[in-house]
Amino acid sequence: MEDVNRLTDLTDFKALMPKLFAQNKKAGFNYEISEKFEAGVVLNGQEAKSIKTRGLSLSGSYVIVKPDGVFWVGTKIPPYQPDNAGADYHEERDRKLLLRKAEITRLIGISSQKGLTFIPLRLYTKGHYEASGKIKLEFGVGRGKKKFDKRETLKKRDAEREIQRTLQKLG
Repeated sequence: MEDVNRLTDLTDFKALMPKLFAQNKKAGFNYEISEKFEAGVVLNGQEAKSIKTRGLSLSGSYVIVKPDGVFWVGTKIPPYQPDNAGADYHEERDRKLLLRKAEITRLIGISSQKGLTFIPLRLYTKGHYEASGKIKLEFGVGRGKKKFDKRETLKKRDAEREIQRTLQKLG
């Protein structure tokens, strides 16, 4: 009975909600995302603290498949305390992603197709944030859009906005 009462408290629900650290807003505009994957990220303690306090940018980063696993490349995570960072700390090191074997074999098959790339979409926690929230990376399989596709997307978006404006004026 105590567990039910404990979960009715709003603060507990907030703690269970995923916390978003970074989102790649341009990914949907620059790429056609066909499939999404969720992976855990192997971080050291200093990197995890830095992400939770400062955040980071996903632009310019990507995911690659190597023979020894799947890696997140091109992300710069500054040290949590720059004065106390060790000499072996590298801000832009390749970070391993934790996936199931079936997902890795699927990614190997996808990566062999021409024109497809893996784009990080968002970085967030899953689970209880304060105690043991695991930092997850959601990345998508995408194909780069051509310039005319981007223009078409902008035209559709503008048309939808115009429709919403006229509906608000009428209603």
